[in-house]
Amino acid sequence: MVITYHGGEFFKVTFGDTTLAFNPISKDSTLKTTKFGADIALVSINHKDMNGIEQVQHGERAPFVINGPGEYEIRGVFVKGFPTFITYDGEERINTIYTVELEGMHLVFLGALGERKLSSEIKGALPDIDILFVPIGGNDVLTPSDAHELAVQLEAKIVIPMHYTDKELAFFVKSEGVNGKPVEKLTLKKKDLDEKEGEIVVLSA
Repeated sequence: MVITYHGGEFFKVTFGDTTLAFNPISKDSTLKTTKFGADIALVSINHKDMNGIEQVQHGERAPFVINGPGEYEIRGVFVKGFPTFITYDGEERINTIYTVELEGMHLVFLGALGERKLSSEIKGALPDIDILFVPIGGNDVLTPSDAHELAVQLEAKIVIPMHYTDKELAFFVKSEGVNGKPVEKLTLKKKDLDEKEGEIVVLSA
């Protein structure tokens, strides 16, 4: 599995010949975006910074779109979505937390989560987390300190921060006690996770 970051909350995850896109940035956003073909696109909230489905369509390749709570199985990928209620960019919205199982690994994508306390129902439904994608930018999403607290609670093996400026990233990695030097991509196999415990991986956009 290879994970690359494209800014905001936009990630590309590839394994074999299958590509997933998380919260692609729309061409209408003020954030810089990129374009590639995906097989599955997951959208946490309906906002131009995270709903750019058109950016992950390429030629005849159009993704299966998951944009809300529920259970899904596509191309051997198992997805569950759990609703959380947030205020983002001045509007009340539903933010979907996704769990994704692939290649024997469990990914949890928090989207634009703004509260560090998850409901007991959601926490009880989450698997043992191999990779946690967590927003750390504050304002409408988790602050660096709240993101740190939630990441510790969820006991993920690897934590990938998203949705931040350089200032928030510096605060977050300092609180985690790591240098936070960005890497271009994260390449993983299931066996690579055996010795991991709360490792922070910062991906360059």
